[in-house]
Amino acid sequence: MSRLPIAIKERAIRLRIKGFSIKEIAQKTHIAQGTSSVWLRNIKLNKKAQDRLRKRKLFGYYKAALHWQQKQAEEVELYRIKSLRLIEKIKKDPHYAKVYCALLFWCEGGKSDKAGVKFVNSDPILVKTFLNLLRKSFFLREKKLHLLMHLHEYHNENRQKDFWSRITGIPKNQFCKTYLKRHTKKRLRDSYPGCVCLSYHDVKVARELKAIYNTFAESL
Repeated sequence: MSRLPIAIKERAIRLRIKGFSIKEIAQKTHIAQGTSSVWLRNIKLNKKAQDRLRKRKLFGYYKAALHWQQKQAEEVELYRIKSLRLIEKIKKDPHYAKVYCALLFWCEGGKSDKAGVKFVNSDPILVKTFLNLLRKSFFLREKKLHLLMHLHEYHNENRQKDFWSRITGIPKNQFCKTYLKRHTKKRLRDSYPGCVCLSYHDVKVARELKAIYNTFAESL
């Protein structure tokens, strides 16, 4: 989803291989330091590049960063394995999907059930997860699913329609008219896909989800 030209990334990689620091590369290529860090975190430095960083008193930071990244990766993998075991235990209950769906609806859904199910978010993984759980929990009439995109002026509307249709499995002819938000130009998020409002026009489904999350809260 990045809007930056590939040539900028290629130049950043060449500079990194030569031993330039993350900060230097960000300044030279006019990109955010965070973007520079993400692009270049897996680039291995040869001896010449390491010598350059050492001379700039940055080699110690580089080694510390490598150690921290390795430690973090090991920790993430440990949590992933523990999470897999936990999810496998929970999935043995056939009703898990409906409870999870209700909890997500509680957090990010519309609080009025008169308009049916509404779910608003900008995270593609969360939107896809909620929709998967909704489809597993209820027999949906797919034509009653609609999507409204909230985009900034710098977005390409057709590209975002393709993206969100692929994420949700909802045909583009079931998209509502896009809402365009004015962009202040103070901050440009390269990977921001826009925000979407997912709608399913069924009051009964919304009321059942609401009843589940209320009962869940009371049971605690």
